[in-house]
Amino acid sequence: MLAKLLGWIADVLLYACAIFFLFPLYWMITGSFKDQSTTIKIPPDLVPLNPTLVNYLRLIKDSEIFQWLLNSVLVAGIATLLACVIATMAGYALTKHKFTGQALIFGAVVTTMMIPRQLGLVPMFTLMRDLHLVNNLGSVILPILALPFAVFLMKQFSQTIPHELLEAGKIDGCSEIGLFTRIFLPVVKPGIGALAIFVFSFTWNDYLWQLIMLSDSKQMTINVGISTLISEFSANYGAQMAAATLGFVPIFIIFIMFQRYFVKGITVGSVKG
Repeated sequence: MLAKLLGWIADVLLYACAIFFLFPLYWMITGSFKDQSTTIKIPPDLVPLNPTLVNYLRLIKDSEIFQWLLNSVLVAGIATLLACVIATMAGYALTKHKFTGQALIFGAVVTTMMIPRQLGLVPMFTLMRDLHLVNNLGSVILPILALPFAVFLMKQFSQTIPHELLEAGKIDGCSEIGLFTRIFLPVVKPGIGALAIFVFSFTWNDYLWQLIMLSDSKQMTINVGISTLISEFSANYGAQMAAATLGFVPIFIIFIMFQRYFVKGITVGSVKG
């Protein structure tokens, strides 16, 4: 009886926490369908009584919201694809091959994860300036390609793959490329899916670096573009919520697509190969 009571209490607390953390998201989405007078009304309406699309129409008319969304999708999509490819190859090399300096390289990757990213902003900006990539979408993609966490995650995930699988492939006459593409990749697909969520969300939300590198309105991502609306639509909270809602949709879709891999991704570090 006591165990059942504790289970009920745990369920109630879990649902209460879920409501608490999801309420700001609910407020943002519902607020995007309210007019200005309803948005600032006290006490507020928890449910839009007279929903309207005026905020979205004004956003489309007076801003470049779709260009910003396209830029963000391109940046996050390309960065995720390339980062997953590079990290997967790195994980394969660090776990399935023995070479001089292997432990040193992985130690450098782990050490890099401990360094605050803000310390590298000035050197990265100098590098991008020398490459003539300032105010170019390439400047916000390149720093993501060799993400230390991505290499660490795929290395940990690769450790769970039995060496016997690759040895069997070698006996059957598979080349190195064949071992990687036909045996290794299908097995680590859950890890790649989990990594895709992490990299896509990290790139999508990388506001500070994108703010530093992108100043042209045509090159802005959705996060940087929304920040410009704070001054342009300073009193229009509904329009700001509409922009934030549109910026939330792609990352939500990506999470839904890869959610079955998410738990594996966050627990893989505790598995020993």
